[in-house]
Amino acid sequence: MEFAELIKTPKLDRVTLLRSFHPPVEGTLCITGHHVIFSSRKDSTEELWLLHRMVDSVERRITPTSSSIILKCKSFRVIHLEIPNVDDCINVANSVEWLSSIEDLTLLYPFFHRAMFDLMEDGWTAFLPEMEFSKIKSHSDEWRISYVNRDHSVCPSYPQAVIVPKTVDDDALKTISGFRHLGRFPVLSYIHKETKAALLRSSQPMVSNGNKRCKEDERLVNAALGTGKKGFIVDTRTQNLAQLAKTKGGGYEPEMHYPLWRRIHKPIDRYSTLLDSLMKLIEACNDSSGSVDKWLSKLESSGWLSHVKDILTCACLVAQCLDKDESSVLVHGGEGMDATLQVCALAQIILDPDCRTVRGFEALVEREWLQGGHPFTVRCQHGPFVSPAARTKEHSPTFLMFLDCVFQIHQQFSCSFEFNEQFLILLFEHSYASQFGTFLGNCDKERKELNLAQKTVSLWSHVNRPEIISTYLNPMYDPNNKVIWPSVAPQSLVLWPGMYLRWVINPSPQMAAWDTIAQIREKSKELRSKAVRLRRYLTELEREAVDRGVLKPSPLPEEAPLVGS
Repeated sequence: MEFAELIKTPKLDRVTLLRSFHPPVEGTLCITGHHVIFSSRKDSTEELWLLHRMVDSVERRITPTSSSIILKCKSFRVIHLEIPNVDDCINVANSVEWLSSIEDLTLLYPFFHRAMFDLMEDGWTAFLPEMEFSKIKSHSDEWRISYVNRDHSVCPSYPQAVIVPKTVDDDALKTISGFRHLGRFPVLSYIHKETKAALLRSSQPMVSNGNKRCKEDERLVNAALGTGKKGFIVDTRTQNLAQLAKTKGGGYEPEMHYPLWRRIHKPIDRYSTLLDSLMKLIEACNDSSGSVDKWLSKLESSGWLSHVKDILTCACLVAQCLDKDESSVLVHGGEGMDATLQVCALAQIILDPDCRTVRGFEALVEREWLQGGHPFTVRCQHGPFVSPAARTKEHSPTFLMFLDCVFQIHQQFSCSFEFNEQFLILLFEHSYASQFGTFLGNCDKERKELNLAQKTVSLWSHVNRPEIISTYLNPMYDPNNKVIWPSVAPQSLVLWPGMYLRWVINPSPQMAAWDTIAQIREKSKELRSKAVRLRRYLTELEREAVDRGVLKPSPLPEEAPLVGS
């Protein structure tokens, strides 16, 4: 297929662009194979570059006196384009609709984009499983890295390398994969450094109504327990749903076969339920016509913050089991690709200070989400503006919900994270549409088949450049090596204005305030450094004076702490 076949009107003059926080601008509109490009073509050039992939829906507004299209984006942005000629307007709308719904991933922009910067680091090899395993091995020697899934035949949605107990061989893993839904057998997600308790994740066991058993599976999960310890199985479904799954061949671990494990149900909604909730949330955020009470009522009825609360509550429970009870935990729901990954990743942010650094958080996203098998292409196919005819059960803002939960912890412990909220927003936008290949595909197997590492650039290669990552650092960061326990009380959870209201309320004043804070922190750092140098210089002068007998030794310590340091 040639892109030119889908572009009936590639260039238009006298188009008017209307955006939030900007006056109307007249200019030239160009439609390319991957972008909608608008330029005012003046000395103080105003340009808009919008990936077709970011467009969620296209609305046409044709009247006897005017014609325009409205581009509603997956990033919640709404863009109006007034086009003088009706035929041109229809052509542009049709082209954007066609180009934004291309399903062949190899035709998307990441395969055509070429990095205009020197690659200081290859993001495709920055967070390999072997590197993560080396960290785990330093805390416990009871685990090994297995390549049983080297050809992705054991579990299509798992990476080639997984971490499992040493006592379980590869033949047993193959047997267990047949017992777990979609072959997602229990694998190690995290080891708590303090208690050595293990966090595992998997899909549901295929026990059915006959309570089938798999002794190899029982042996694997028991191998995660320490001597004389018991563990917890956290099921992210309601007990009724877990019971209903047995009629379809699935189910949960029977107590008679897993006596060392206590099962806890902490239900978390997923799939289309989350998309419905997001649609209501964005509708409320874009409605500025009603009263405050009406707006708050719409916000509450969306149920979005209730979902946030449920996920954080479950993550805190898992973290508490690992930290306070010193017990290993196995997390799963049905497929283990959505709520399971949310909970496991959030538990690590609560427990592990390394996950609150830029590199650590990138490694977490790579390990738990990309290599963990979250189907990004399917889940992020559409956003809150999708038409009912185009949406399916598989579309879901699962990753966005995870980022929102991270934001909730971030705003409660704002000094404990090295990155700012703009970094989270960056990841959200690139998960839906990007010039980089990091979030393309539904699993490691698809990314290998697409040959993304050779044909596309990694987002991590771009964002980790010093001049780029500096814009996403938190100026208030003060490393905190302790476990952080977020509050899940209703008054502690807030709507994320930087995400959902950034196209409704001008964020410039807040950004300016953060820039000022960063400047103050940098100036404070310079002054502290200067004070240290002066103090050392004064100490040297005092020593010289003492040596010459001009001054008696000072009773004060040489390195008295600076006030506020």
